[in-house]
Amino acid sequence: MKQYKAYCFDLDGTVYRGKKPIPSAITFIKKLQAQGIEPFYVTNNSSKTRSQIQHILQNMGIEAPETHIYSSAYVTAKYIAEHYRDAKVYVIGADGIRQSLKEEGIEVVGEEEEYADVLVMGIDWTITYEKIVHACKIVQNGAKLIGTNPDIQFPSEQYFIPGCGSFVELVAKVSKVEPLFIGKPSPQLLNFIKKEHKFTKGDMVMIGDNYHTDILCGIEFGCDTIHVNTGVSSTEFVQQQVKKATKCVENLKT
Repeated sequence: MKQYKAYCFDLDGTVYRGKKPIPSAITFIKKLQAQGIEPFYVTNNSSKTRSQIQHILQNMGIEAPETHIYSSAYVTAKYIAEHYRDAKVYVIGADGIRQSLKEEGIEVVGEEEEYADVLVMGIDWTITYEKIVHACKIVQNGAKLIGTNPDIQFPSEQYFIPGCGSFVELVAKVSKVEPLFIGKPSPQLLNFIKKEHKFTKGDMVMIGDNYHTDILCGIEFGCDTIHVNTGVSSTEFVQQQVKKATKCVENLKT
């Protein structure tokens, strides 16, 4: 396998599935670390803070620097700070996106507000019909709709469950607007790694299980991609696509 400076791993379906680690991925990551290469973790999970994701990885046996964890929540907050610095932001989501916005000094309006400059939607484990209705009101009142990620589904231990993108698309269709997504397959997460750690695209590789998010993210960004057959997309499906992954492997055994 070609050597890279920045191995960028998806998490759900690539490093672990639900609460269960994927052994070949854990072994591969530890091998890289033994060679002095510290991987990056690129996840569309917006529910958790970077420190919470760090703790999950520790429980899987991986010691990961917080500065190498790039979640859609973290990068969404960075994006809003760059492009909507003085905006009033309404949030539907969990700890990850709320904490990230707070760290960037973004003004988050109260839950009863019906007007905001931006509506940010991440995964919300307590989503209700009333929250969806309120989100539609805010967008129809002029707010820019930003989703932390477009995932329609993601894998748990045994089943696929609804992702953030399911709810963002619902609000977008009702409100007749086009949402802006920050997470994969948008190249924003990889762009931030490249910029903050001063890599070239040739230094980097995106590794993941989901063709529509992980692999297309790498392709759109312009780096190499490795598909692993441990999650959402099958190898057969990936090999049939017009835009090809650089490499397809069954798992990360070396």
